[in-house]
Amino acid sequence: MTPKILIIGASGQIGTELTYELRLKYGRNAVIAADIKEGKYHLMESGPFELLDAMNYDDVKACVEKHEITDVYLLAAMLSATGERFTMKAWDLNMNSLFHVLNLAKEGLIKKLFWPSSIAVFGPTTPRENTPQYTIMEPSTVYGITKQTGERWCEYYHEKYGVDVRSIRYPGLISWKTLPGGGTTDYAVAIFHEAIRVQKYRCFLSEETALPMMYMKDAVRATMDIMEAPQENIKIRSSYNLGGISFTPKMIAAEIKKHIPEFTIKYVPDYRQEIADSWPKSIDDTRAQQDWNWKHEYDLPEMTKTMLSHLEKSTAFSLEKS
Repeated sequence: MTPKILIIGASGQIGTELTYELRLKYGRNAVIAADIKEGKYHLMESGPFELLDAMNYDDVKACVEKHEITDVYLLAAMLSATGERFTMKAWDLNMNSLFHVLNLAKEGLIKKLFWPSSIAVFGPTTPRENTPQYTIMEPSTVYGITKQTGERWCEYYHEKYGVDVRSIRYPGLISWKTLPGGGTTDYAVAIFHEAIRVQKYRCFLSEETALPMMYMKDAVRATMDIMEAPQENIKIRSSYNLGGISFTPKMIAAEIKKHIPEFTIKYVPDYRQEIADSWPKSIDDTRAQQDWNWKHEYDLPEMTKTMLSHLEKSTAFSLEKS
């Protein structure tokens, strides 16, 4: 049976691309995009859209009932760097929106739920190299605290109420289609935009700060794969580690220089450096590989080539239109 899908937070970085791919697979009318604000043109025109506040339980429930939703992807969240400036807003949004959909699933109104966690659940006491699935988790950011707490509640609702909730711990995500959204790893998106625009970049992390990253196409595929996997294959109901490619600002700058020789980078670490230093350098995602056959496709050279190619084309198009 074709699922009827609701994506809450569809106008964001992940939601925009996930909505598009799900509509390609299941059809435009099978995927309802929803957000508190409208998204880009192709999101709005490619299928149904609802203005929806993830914090309003009654509105979320009404939307689920109106469209006879079976699967919900809850992507609305306040990210790491922004969350440190608005701590209580981050807690309220990230936690209450999750409780709303968990309770709708508990009531039987949702059959399957996806909720993203993050490498932010780890902290300075976590082993940073090849971070294992089960390890010390003492997050030092509000965003990380909400994600760790959310993982515990997801597992609880599965164990106590049989809620079919699925989750992955996203690393830093890189896409040419959407602008940075307030995350510590977003330097790895901004650096490409600035390389194309002015051939230089001022980096808010030090040159040797290694972090786990992933090209958005891989992240979207992982999200769809875990939701399409047989229920009995999903052995972890807190959240799966998801590995991709780990690199430093110095490494990504070197790759960019292969395509744009005049590119320069300056390192001026700010408050986000402390956040990055509390996160893993690389991730062990063996359990995701074993349970639902996960494997990433993009490495650093291929991702760099793809990012620059698409941004060059979009920049040229914008100049033609202006």
